[in-house]
Amino acid sequence: MTIKDVVNILENIAPLRYQESYDNSGLIAGNPDAPFVKALICLDSTEEVIDEAIALGCNLVIAHHPIVFGGLKKITGKNYVERTVIKAIRNDINIYACHTNLDSVQNGVSRKICEKIGLQNCRILVPQNGLLKKLSVVCHHEQAEALRLIWLNSGSIQRAIDAGFTYEQTVLSTGNGFSDNSSFDGDLVRIETVFAVHQEKEIMKALNNLPPGSVLNYTINTIENTHSRIGLGMIGDMPQALEETEFLKHLKSTMQTGCIRHTKLLGKQIKTVAVCGGTGFSLLSHAIAQKADVYVTADVKYHQFFDAEHHLILADIGHFESEQFTIELIKDLLTEKITNFAAVLTQINTNPVYYL
Repeated sequence: MTIKDVVNILENIAPLRYQESYDNSGLIAGNPDAPFVKALICLDSTEEVIDEAIALGCNLVIAHHPIVFGGLKKITGKNYVERTVIKAIRNDINIYACHTNLDSVQNGVSRKICEKIGLQNCRILVPQNGLLKKLSVVCHHEQAEALRLIWLNSGSIQRAIDAGFTYEQTVLSTGNGFSDNSSFDGDLVRIETVFAVHQEKEIMKALNNLPPGSVLNYTINTIENTHSRIGLGMIGDMPQALEETEFLKHLKSTMQTGCIRHTKLLGKQIKTVAVCGGTGFSLLSHAIAQKADVYVTADVKYHQFFDAEHHLILADIGHFESEQFTIELIKDLLTEKITNFAAVLTQINTNPVYYL
């Protein structure tokens, strides 16, 4: 197995196309063709973590946060980012980061928080839109099944079906009823499927490889529907409602945080809980709209607490604290794909924030 093989597995779990525009997930330093030995999984790939990887014989560091966000114009060791990259390269250690792409998948960072808190009936808080398209093909009735089989054999439509999308055939018209200018004879059929945007090249390749005359007309349209399994944050329900103080104590214990900053208690029972790992204030309005009783996230600024406006309790548990269990998540996801995957969790606490 090479580094590239591990990278491919990681990117099947959390595709890079789902990362935010500002992000820098992926292989940050290293040689994708190098043999894979063992991985060290961490939240932050700091110098100390690279030292730990060297001591443990790991040649791949899998981090949640990218060590490099912007471009490096010089690498002289003047700051911790440059020193970390230099040390990794000198010691043949590859650095990979799965950040907002892992935040955006259904079994990602926020789902792990839900699991720790004990939430049920969990779903994406803010599903992404613009990720789906619809293909509509018109052909003669006697060609429909052959056309369908060609697509299925090509794999493009089948992968769409496997991903949970739909495939259907509906009679469009009979005779010349297709359009005012149509010269088509016989029964016509419209074949439709909804597919993910990234599958369009495969779809077009399958269309272009069809026998001449198989397709009379086709359209591909972007649809407004959101993708229910891709997006940021999650929302779910407590097994039973808790009094506010009781819930906050439960939150503090399960998320292993030394401090929770929160808005004024509202005298309500806590049943529906929204969460987002890391900096998640931008999702507050969605938590309110979906009538969450509390929204758990991190990095909330002073004036932003006012925006909760007595709709819910806004609880800031700390950035590191909200994402610390991501290293368990990454290992579990990789172990599901490779049962004997050689990986260890970092023993270094990389939280730069301390509490007195």
